[in-house]
Parts: sequence; structure tokens; C-alpha cells
Amino acid sequence: MIPILFEDGEALVIDKPAGLPIERPRAGGRSLEDHLPQLRLGFQRDPVAVHRLDTDTSGCLLLARNPKALARFNRAFEERAVAKRYLGIVAGDFASDEGSIELSLSKISSAEKGWRMIPARKGKPAVTHWRKLTAHEGLTLVEFRPETGRTHQIRVHAASGLGAALAGDPVYGSKHTGPRTMLHAIDLEVPREGKPAIRAHAPLPPDFAQLGFAHE
Repeated sequence: MIPILFEDGEALVIDKPAGLPIERPRAGGRSLEDHLPQLRLGFQRDPVAVHRLDTDTSGCLLLARNPKALARFNRAFEERAVAKRYLGIVAGDFASDEGSIELSLSKISSAEKGWRMIPARKGKPAVTHWRKLTAHEGLTLVEFRPETGRTHQIRVHAASGLGAALAGDPVYGSKHTGPRTMLHAIDLEVPREGKPAIRAHAPLPPDFAQLGFAHE
């Protein structure tokens, strides 16, 4: 069973494991869809993922339990009212302790490499705030707070903005530097009108400890 970090009548926040895609891959295989019946938890309909995490990314994922809640949560994301905090391990070290990355992103595709996101002046605006936490044996633990929610935003901003790609990232870095793309959605906060905010915290997974980062 996937760990549940928050639950009430309109929302669930789960701790999505790394390696589990949200949508079923074209080639087939397991996905979040296989777990949705278990995540009904007595409700008549399957919950619906409000946002996306890459297959390799672990941590907080918000699910809506009814269509009205889904519409409200979508609006909160669109209005940038949702606070998201990620921890990532990057391959390398750098002198600065914190900063903000503003690099617009655009999607490109090629027959050889498939699709990827690249910095582009005419792309969609993307902003990520970051803070260096600790370094260990050539790797650095970094806190990322994205303002926007573009596809692969943190991955591209780490590689092109920090100049140090996420460890294990096979697209923007090297898969040989980590067991997977080392990114974890550790905290999520969603404001709600007339109700307490949804707040969830996903503990660091074991593979972060394997690389020497057991604590945030």
C-alpha cells in the first residue's frame, strides 16, 4: 500500500514511490492507476492526481476525491498558491549558498534522443528558488522551491542554472551518478478557502541515505 500523508473528505496526499509512473506507459507496466481502487478508502470513485511528478521523483502527490475539489485544486496550482518544497541531490558542488533561477523552458524533440526541455528565451517562464543544504563526497543536497510548475523544471534548472545536474538524471546529467534521478517532493501545502490548508510531509527515502543524506 502506498503511504498516505494526508486524508480528508476531498483530498489525499500520498508518498509516491520512485519508479512509479502516474500514467500508464505506452509500453505497458505498472502505474499509479493500479493503486487507485485501493486509494478509494471507502469512497465510490477513484481519486484523481491533481498534478504530476516524474516517474523517478518520489514524495508528495495530491489526489482529489471529487470533481469539485479537483477544480479548486487545479485553480490553486494555476494561481501559484500552492507551496512546494523539493530536496534534490546534485552531482557536484558550487560556491553560492542560495539563489533564484529564472530560465524559460521550451520542449524539443529529435528521433535520436526523444523529447526534452531546454532553456529558451521564447519558452514558458519558469522560476525556481534554491538553497544549498550540505555536501558529501562530490554530491550536494539542495532545497528547491519552484514558483512555477513546468515539465522537468527543477531538472533543467539544476543542470543549466546551477551547472550541476541532479544525480542519476539520464536526460540532463548522467544516470551513472545515482540510482535514479534524485529528486524528492518533501513538503506540499495547498490553501483552502474556509478550511485548514492541506499540509503534507514525505520523509526522505532510503536511497537518499545510501548516498550519504539521511536527514534534510
